[in-house]
Amino acid sequence: MKKLIASLCLLGSVLVGSNAFAAGAEIHLDTWPESRGRDLAALQSGARTFVNYCMGCHSANLMRWNRLNDIGLDERQIRDFLLFGNQKVGDPMTIAMRPADARVWFGKVPPDMSVITRARTSFEYKGTDYLYTLLRGYYRDAASPTGWNNVVYPNIGMPHILWQRQGPREATIERVHHAAGGEGMVREVAVYDASGQVNVTRTPVQGHAEERMSYSFKPADPALARQYDGEVADLVAYLTFMTDPSATTRVRIGVWVLLFLAFFTVIAWWLNREYWKDVK
Repeated sequence: MKKLIASLCLLGSVLVGSNAFAAGAEIHLDTWPESRGRDLAALQSGARTFVNYCMGCHSANLMRWNRLNDIGLDERQIRDFLLFGNQKVGDPMTIAMRPADARVWFGKVPPDMSVITRARTSFEYKGTDYLYTLLRGYYRDAASPTGWNNVVYPNIGMPHILWQRQGPREATIERVHHAAGGEGMVREVAVYDASGQVNVTRTPVQGHAEERMSYSFKPADPALARQYDGEVADLVAYLTFMTDPSATTRVRIGVWVLLFLAFFTVIAWWLNREYWKDVK
């Protein structure tokens, strides 16, 4: 069922406005399994997740529905299972929410997802790793206006719309930072339970220490959490496909071109040798 979740995307600009740092400490980004980007089943799963959960707020205006043919979906499947309202297979992947309404409801327009993996790529990290970690980095925070927070994007405005697919979990976040007043360093460990209540302990750090942050999660249902990790990997695969739908075809053609050039080089060398051997 197509789920319109505009009421949940409070500040959809989350995916384009941050980097992978918080409180001066670099965040470890998990590596996205790139093999998902070559798996048609994974790409189709990611397309289904994107349409059902993301397209209530996020458009993909540079992508047309019929490009899903490239990941193994025919026009009937696209029309019957993915299309909204009276859209046609050749139309761009637009949403019903108008930008003017989005500004009134959320304060800004949720970002278009057409090239999000490229937009989130920097010299420090890949956009795919950033999104893969971000979408798996949510935890309950009762002090947050939305009830959610994120280890990659602190004080995130967008709630965890996929939380039911991941299940409840406990989050432990450890930070080493300068103490208030600038007197030395302190280690702060915050444990958030599944309802978002937090227990914080602080201990001074002796000697020299660098600012850092680490985190871990304890899911109530590890199997469900692992399944969710796979769904997020598929979603990132689809977002990567949207960024450059012709990438796979271009690589395949490039391989054949290189093989042809290698073969032609051998033939040209042989012809050159045969032509000049009598002249010499």
